Amino acid sequence: MLIGKLLTRHARYRPDHTALVFGTRRWSFRAMNAATNQVAHALRALGIGTGDAVATLLPNCPEQLWLYWACAKLGAVVVPMSPLLKADAIATLAENAGSGLIVSQDKFAAPLAAARGALPALAPERIAMIDGVGDGSATNFGALAARQPETEPPEPPITDDAPFNIIYSSGTTGAPKGIVHTHRVRANYATIFASSWRMTPESVVLHTGAIVFNGAFVTLMPTLFTGATYVLGARFDPDEVIDTVERRRVTHMMLVPSQIIALMNAPGFCAERLGSLEMVMSLGAPLHLEHKQRLDAVLPRRFYELYGLTEGFVTILDREDYPTKPGSVGVPPPFYELRICDDDGRDVTPGTVGEIVGRGPILMPGYHDRPDLTAQAIRDGWLFTGDLGRVDEDGFLYLVDRKKDLIISGGINVFPRDIEEVVVQHPAVAEAAVFGVADPKWGETPIAAVVVRDDAPSADELRAWINERVVASYQKVSRVVIEAEFPRNVAGKTLKRVLRERYQGDGGGR
Repeated sequence: MLIGKLLTRHARYRPDHTALVFGTRRWSFRAMNAATNQVAHALRALGIGTGDAVATLLPNCPEQLWLYWACAKLGAVVVPMSPLLKADAIATLAENAGSGLIVSQDKFAAPLAAARGALPALAPERIAMIDGVGDGSATNFGALAARQPETEPPEPPITDDAPFNIIYSSGTTGAPKGIVHTHRVRANYATIFASSWRMTPESVVLHTGAIVFNGAFVTLMPTLFTGATYVLGARFDPDEVIDTVERRRVTHMMLVPSQIIALMNAPGFCAERLGSLEMVMSLGAPLHLEHKQRLDAVLPRRFYELYGLTEGFVTILDREDYPTKPGSVGVPPPFYELRICDDDGRDVTPGTVGEIVGRGPILMPGYHDRPDLTAQAIRDGWLFTGDLGRVDEDGFLYLVDRKKDLIISGGINVFPRDIEEVVVQHPAVAEAAVFGVADPKWGETPIAAVVVRDDAPSADELRAWINERVVASYQKVSRVVIEAEFPRNVAGKTLKRVLRERYQGDGGGR
């Protein structure tokens, strides 16, 4: 189950099939494998071997993929970092992971130079630029790789349980944690998700989100496993997505909710231009029912939803189950198990809200160098997610909210998602995020932040509209704030933490 062998296999048995498309460039499996082998040999020339950590600071580009599979072939551990990180965060993550090399681009030379100041053990030559030499002292990695042979590197002495990557948490819930995935975990991403998405070697998979985000592997791994074609976008742009789907006859794509909303609001969004799609999958955050219904009306029987954690548990709402269970996030795939537990870890009955607990073959071995946090998250082989949900009599999971997003107002549990489902029904509201702030009377009170379309009513009018429609008085929002756009992380998730901090102290009762 060593995942570096997948690319080698396709290069041998279907060498001329298109493996990757990026902009106007195209690589066959033979060409992609040759480029990856050159990168692997370049890493070896820099002293990278089995178990060594290689950090990357790159935007979406083919070289990021070469580095993924080159590290897999060497038994090295890849540490993909967000290109949005500032110098202090770069230094923190690189030091935590024990990275002996950072591969980047010239445009990140300034933050890398600042990060190196905080990492005296990282010599200038241990920063490698794929397109140049940075400040003049870094390694020209692109030139080094171009001089290397295209032959396979020596096979590493590793097992399926060797680490392949360290993915740092998105930061939506606190300090980043290094989540370790092994070759076995990623191989299970490949096989289980290929089956779940009904992928074949003839599939064409589009990805326009950040490929350093763990969600990218949900379609990247099954694409590599089946030998399908991967179309990588430099960035998400709804008009470009529609054009690419139509021109490349894309069959599968994964988007976060904010991207799905932007796609549906694009002028070209229609069944005629997107007719080749067999899957539009949402992940990363809940997609509100209003938006699911709008998407399904235009593209019926294409919608999938994945609920999951990078730490290693998922449920999937299949396109065939959506019509009867539209509000759910589906069921565990084969070989996965789901429980709903109370605060004492005991199972609760169907319909009762509790913590979502699960296990399965993509469960992480743990957080990098944090056995204390690992012990908190994984107990007796079960991952305690920190998310709240319930299951119905058929076993389908309904996501309620994150434990830390729960608002306790006047001693009553208020779930922000329940209010958000009301807010997004207003025709002027494009997106909504509800969160709690301190209130002297109620303890906490809900605030609704919204992104609105043109000609929207005032914030006070929206507040009155919402409060007329919520099902209980304790769900009434004390304030509506209009945002031009929501703060997001690299994965596209709305950072409620940032919004909460921005408006803390603005509560005003109900």
